Amino acid sequence: MKTTEFAILGVGNILEMDDGIAVFAASFLQQNYTFEPAIEIINGGIEGINLLNIFMEYDRILILDAIGIEDEPGSIYHIPSSELSGLGINSGGAHEIGVMQCLDMLELLGKPLPQSSVLGIVPHTVKVHIGLTPQLQKRFNAYIETVIKILEREEFVAVKSSEEIPLEMIVEEFKNPQR
Repeated sequence: MKTTEFAILGVGNILEMDDGIAVFAASFLQQNYTFEPAIEIINGGIEGINLLNIFMEYDRILILDAIGIEDEPGSIYHIPSSELSGLGINSGGAHEIGVMQCLDMLELLGKPLPQSSVLGIVPHTVKVHIGLTPQLQKRFNAYIETVIKILEREEFVAVKSSEEIPLEMIVEEFKNPQR
């Protein structure tokens, strides 16, 4: 049974540079915006198939992720989940495979699928390091603005906090979680 209307799910590996952009974006949205009606913002990290419950709990899900499409780094794509299987997007990291497996599992179980889409951004570099390349740092605000535009089309109102917590501080929080 669905309990909540809408969720933003950020997936990715913050230990692999640009692959973590969606996790940073989810945290940025959570710390810098409020939404009316309320939206659940979830850091899915690299949980993969362990996110199955998320897909059962929400009617609509916007999945944020880095996507391995041959294009300029920082290019942004908004793709309905139903179109992902033919694009080779689910052959990247474990989190991407897990998200697609969650949708497949629901279908096999005869459970209703949430209305979902992926807002993907093409990474520049995926290697062991916490942080983003300059290329994706430059595109981060455009990525956030795209999220806000999608939400506005879904009739959500985004209210930005008066004091913005910058991306650099968000990344630092992931580097030093004890602070």
